[in-house]
Amino acid sequence: QVQLVESGGGSVQAGGSLRLSCVASEYTGSSYCMGWFRQAPGKEREEVGGIYTYTGGIRAYYPDSVKGRFTISRDDAKNTLYLQMDSLKLEDTAMYYCAALPAPCSPQLVLDYRYRGQGTQVTVSS
Repeated sequence: QVQLVESGGGSVQAGGSLRLSCVASEYTGSSYCMGWFRQAPGKEREEVGGIYTYTGGIRAYYPDSVKGRFTISRDDAKNTLYLQMDSLKLEDTAMYYCAALPAPCSPQLVLDYRYRGQGTQVTVSS
């Protein structure tokens, strides 16, 4: 079982930036697609991005709502996944979760995760 622990959430003004971190209990490498999703009160879950690392490259996916503003990266030496969020908007306010989906997988399907963290709150204010 992969345990995921997020951190880095907080309050920020619109237009600002935050970087979320997700530490995994083991190396995920090419065994999992990794990604992030969010959920705001009264709203459905929404994937905000996913990556799959394989020999020779990385496949990444971002929905239009965050494309160009959010970037996922990973530091395998630290078993850590990051979500860099720039140009934050009020509508980005939500609980953000890190998730892992076993391979074979698509980075577009992070909502089909097998494991997720406990979440970290992001609040964007005007």
